[in-house]
Amino acid sequence: MKTGEWVADSQLLSEKIQIERKQFFFDLKENPRGRFLKITEEVGGRRDTIIIPSTGLDLFLATVGKAIEADKVNGNGNVALE
Repeated sequence: MKTGEWVADSQLLSEKIQIERKQFFFDLKENPRGRFLKITEEVGGRRDTIIIPSTGLDLFLATVGKAIEADKVNGNGNVALE
């Protein structure tokens, strides 16, 4: 590969879920710089994306787990947060 040459990301996994009026796309991808999880939220045609390097996925999952537990402890009123 030459300097500045573009290489497409390889798609390893793609999942889509809908929660209330939001759609979330989870795409595990790989490129010459490494593997990463791309999470995209789509609401009303607007998209926001975060990228998590694969080296941080365990920490990310642990932190989401803590948020789930805190939600349960605090009543889990199933109120949508915007």
